Amino acid sequence: MIPVAGSPVRVEAFLDPRLSRWMWLVKWFLAIPHYIVLFFLWIAFFFVTVFAFFAILFTGRYPRALFEFSVGVMRWNWRVAYYAHAVLGTDRYPPFTLAEVADYPAHFDVDYPERLSRGLVLVKWWLLAIPQYIVVGMFVGDWGWGWGGADRWHGGGLVYFLSFVAVIILTFTGRYPVHLFDFLLGLVRWVARVAAYAALLTDVYPPFRLDMGAQAAPPAKTRAPADGSGP
Repeated sequence: MIPVAGSPVRVEAFLDPRLSRWMWLVKWFLAIPHYIVLFFLWIAFFFVTVFAFFAILFTGRYPRALFEFSVGVMRWNWRVAYYAHAVLGTDRYPPFTLAEVADYPAHFDVDYPERLSRGLVLVKWWLLAIPQYIVVGMFVGDWGWGWGGADRWHGGGLVYFLSFVAVIILTFTGRYPVHLFDFLLGLVRWVARVAAYAALLTDVYPPFRLDMGAQAAPPAKTRAPADGSGP
């Protein structure tokens, strides 16, 4: 994946060229097995983050294995959210894995920091992030993208409203509005950077900006022909 403006947090997604007009109505139901697994993964994520807090406080490092687990949980959550209830930009069922899946159309990653501030860990996740939490609360509602105090996606925010608008347009026209898709990705990137910062995965303060669009080439299985022609 290509970093966006040097950010250590990267969120990518690629819109399926032939989305079903009606499948979005049942994706939330099809994703129930994922929700069950994610429930337990977020519990583990919480305890891993608490352990990492003390590890950073005393050593200045986030243990690499625990870091990969935390990023993996957030990655899994993003794939399920992208498929089932936020953006709804693919009909491909999400894989059951913490690892990156190169040909899946949704990706999430965070660069591993060799050193983290031992002092900053005391204040960044609550005091310094307060302005970002206010913004994120408007984006996703109920203060969460599956981390912090939420442990899952909640409804009621701008992301979910715009996703619903997008699939209504898809239902009647057969096309997902690309400009709306790009805007939704910008919102999700903002939320993801705040989440990674609050989860102690980085010391880089999230920028107050939207980075819209895919930002990278789609995986081989979903990439459209260069001349725009179909099979």
